Amino acid sequence: MKILVAVKRVIDFKTNIRVKADQTGVETASVKMSMNPFDEIAVEEAIRLKEKKSASEIIVVSIGATTCQETIRTALAMGADRGILIQTDEAVQPLAIAKILQEIVKRENPQLVILGKQAIDSDNNQAGQMLAGLLNWPQGTFISKIEVSDHSATVTREVDGGLETLELKLPAVVTTDLRLNEPRFISLPNIVQAKRKQIDVIPVQELGIDVQPRLTILKVTAPEKRTAGIKVNSVAELVDKLRNEARVLS
Repeated sequence: MKILVAVKRVIDFKTNIRVKADQTGVETASVKMSMNPFDEIAVEEAIRLKEKKSASEIIVVSIGATTCQETIRTALAMGADRGILIQTDEAVQPLAIAKILQEIVKRENPQLVILGKQAIDSDNNQAGQMLAGLLNWPQGTFISKIEVSDHSATVTREVDGGLETLELKLPAVVTTDLRLNEPRFISLPNIVQAKRKQIDVIPVQELGIDVQPRLTILKVTAPEKRTAGIKVNSVAELVDKLRNEARVLS
């Protein structure tokens, strides 16, 4: 079984985000970048499936500038077999991402596609569902467990009421939740070995897909600073403030 995993290069989750002076976005110059944490979980799960002999090859795909090769190399150092970079300097939105991945699926013919449930920069949570819809494949979102057999995958997914178990006929698309696994530590020998693994670079224009944005960001602003709390001396005073001070309820 061949597994395709999508990964995205994002600002590291430990980095303090700064909004640009012109409010067109956030600062990315001289900022530490890393693999989206949910995508790292997706790569780890693919590797675990291969270690269980449930998969024969893991292909990692990323969409973005040349620097995204660093993110692919991280996945290769974890244990993926080869990478594909869909090269573009433009920001690509979820529908275009899904269409690009659809084309890669047609070319590579994987039996399972694993994505992080969302990227921590945009938090859209859309690409996986859109990809499953375009492919007309079964999908399991927010999975915290997966078991694969010859023709199906059994997944446990988190829903509002608890846990739901689904059996998906392969091929299928799944998206990972935080509780699926804990990604492994990457050793220095694996980092060196990853430099020798193959990464195919495909300009997005070669795919013949319209990646023009459908949405326009008008303005990006930092969240307002939280105001200091206040102490009340009685329940009656608390109730009065809840009733009469709009800012408490906003």
